[in-house]
Amino acid sequence: MPGAVMIGAGPGIGRSVARRFGREGLPVALVSRTGDTLGLDGRHGVRAYRADCADETALRAALDASAADLGTPDVVVYNAAIIRPDSPGEATVRAHLDAWAVNVVGALIAAAHVAPAMARRGGGTFIITGGMPEPKRQYTSLSLGKSGVRTLVALLDQEYGPAGVHVATVTVAGPVAPGTAFDPDDIAEHYWRLHTQTRDCWEQEILHDGLHDR
Repeated sequence: MPGAVMIGAGPGIGRSVARRFGREGLPVALVSRTGDTLGLDGRHGVRAYRADCADETALRAALDASAADLGTPDVVVYNAAIIRPDSPGEATVRAHLDAWAVNVVGALIAAAHVAPAMARRGGGTFIITGGMPEPKRQYTSLSLGKSGVRTLVALLDQEYGPAGVHVATVTVAGPVAPGTAFDPDDIAEHYWRLHTQTRDCWEQEILHDGLHDR
């Protein structure tokens, strides 16, 4: 049966979202640079695929492989990001391009690869993990990338929303850590809520700010 694809699957939000969707009976495909199953082997039909999100050929191949195994996904979560401190003028052009390739372009490539099949089917969900609700000079490249994510979500909604594809972002406004206000298990609930929203209640952005969610 079709399931959930987690791109940029790591031990924080990635694992928690995978577990959340798996609890609902969806098979889960994990796409990461390491091909790690995050300790979820044997549970929820988890499968792992290897791809660097900045490598278009590898990313498309991993998505094709997961589709061959599980079918057109019900939901795709793009969770990859390059997070590093850099002030204006500090990062090189190469560093900015590398960050942009992962933080924004990888999400665009993934959406363009899977959303048309979702649209032909008449429905699906594509969620991007966002952040930096306000830009911070100490994280210039990340601030630019997360601003780009918001614009990308709007563009993808214009392109695929009319055909039934729900495109949204979960904006996480702090450092993710278990047992804190930014516990990944709590954050994962937003992804499930977005996926299960009826079309007349679609949200494009949920903000998890550690105080209250909007």
